[in-house]
Amino acid sequence: MPNSPDPTPLPLDHLVERAVANGHGDAPALVLRNLVLNHDGLRQRVDWLAGWLAREVGRKGQRVASWAAKGELTCLLPLAAARAGLIHVPINPLLKHHQVAHILGDSGAVMLIGTASRLKSLEAGDVPDTCRVIEEAEALEFAYDAALALGPSMADPADLCAILYTSGSTGKPKGVMLSHANLWLGAVSVAHYLRLQADDVTLAVLPLSFDYGQNQLLSTWYAGGSVVPLDYLFPRDVAKACAAHGITTLAAVPPLWVQLTEIDWPAEAIASMRRLTNSGGALTTELVGDLRAQFPQANLYPMYGLTEAFRSTYLDPEMVDRHPTSMGQAIPFAEILVVRADGSPADPEEDGELVHCGPLVAKGYWQDAKRTAERFKPAPAHSRYGGTAVWSGDTVKRAANGLLYFVGRTDAMIKSAGNRISPQEIEDAAVASDLVAEAVALGIPDSRLGHAIHLIVRGTQDQSERDTLAKILQKELPNFMQPHVIEWRDAMPLNANGKIDRAALYRERIGEKHA
Repeated sequence: MPNSPDPTPLPLDHLVERAVANGHGDAPALVLRNLVLNHDGLRQRVDWLAGWLAREVGRKGQRVASWAAKGELTCLLPLAAARAGLIHVPINPLLKHHQVAHILGDSGAVMLIGTASRLKSLEAGDVPDTCRVIEEAEALEFAYDAALALGPSMADPADLCAILYTSGSTGKPKGVMLSHANLWLGAVSVAHYLRLQADDVTLAVLPLSFDYGQNQLLSTWYAGGSVVPLDYLFPRDVAKACAAHGITTLAAVPPLWVQLTEIDWPAEAIASMRRLTNSGGALTTELVGDLRAQFPQANLYPMYGLTEAFRSTYLDPEMVDRHPTSMGQAIPFAEILVVRADGSPADPEEDGELVHCGPLVAKGYWQDAKRTAERFKPAPAHSRYGGTAVWSGDTVKRAANGLLYFVGRTDAMIKSAGNRISPQEIEDAAVASDLVAEAVALGIPDSRLGHAIHLIVRGTQDQSERDTLAKILQKELPNFMQPHVIEWRDAMPLNANGKIDRAALYRERIGEKHA
């Protein structure tokens, strides 16, 4: 890669043109269970899928949603929708039907493409009348039979390209609006600082419905490399895939890294590994040590990001052993400021809010001006980029040597097993059961998960109803939102304003954990 990344964004679908233009057309690009596409074949299939979408959907700017496991459709659709002038709405395949219904309704999607089993789980009223539903196998068959050539798009890089739904600390998932430029420059930035090459092979184990996962595809293809998508059941499946495909790049979140350090790895899987990347939660000193021991020749990249600005910082691998708990410094195209409550710059070693400025900043929340105004605000006066910045709500500090360190969050967001989880979503599901009158969901620090979910509810003492609540939550919430502990109480503590004292409940849990 060049010494300095090119800051000029292009329409996202041009990623498939770039690899071919750079002479990588015959090199593997996408390795599926029963099919291997080189970059030229990837470009052709993206073109056909885009041509079919353009014919079937029509008007540019319409939203097309996908709800499927990793495979040909979910890997191609981000680029094909962009080429067709449409807006891709990837839905986490772990979500349940009522959450999918919210995303379809909120985004105004006119088409939902998904696996047959997931589509069958939808209930009456989940899909708006204006949304066409089609199975992924049929969609691909129709697209390739039609073989409509569309060619590279001429989209303005500032145009909206995707809406990624992410949980907030309150309410239902909100859609983060990303432009072609956001996604293109994110791919360029990551490919540059990871030093990705055309002979790199990335194992895509993270969900493609959120930015860290989707960037596995985009940054690798920008460099001309190859991606192997994997939906795994057990950690050993990851190790086996690494050995089978000569994986050089593996991205994960802390809970998965913990599991991966507890299994035996084939020698060939370790030998081929060049880099490990982490986001979705901080690495502990112990986990850094375990990873360095397991993969002594691989570079380890701790990173910090937020969907509203894709990614903010990374720590140079050469500094990991000396500063294992640091978030590092700004990635290319990002300006990271630490500011006081009045917007002035914090001094070294002084706590302040992390503010992300620059072209990676998203376009706000879809159809939510209120929440957009709360998070997307004018950059501090001392920003070199200016314009709109993301005020993260995270408290950090910058050491005298320039390295950043995470201090804590200012909201109630739960981060468990790499997932951002809204406490209110869990609480709403509990109250909707009609078995409890009040509910509070808390994220309690956990060495394996990041946060364990503790649900405290006020309600009946009847054991059968308690068992019923757990069953209802299993039906209504995805696995990663399931409470690890459900505590029943006769009364909730109240603060001076007469509201439930969440802080007191949290302190009780922390006290019990360390008792």
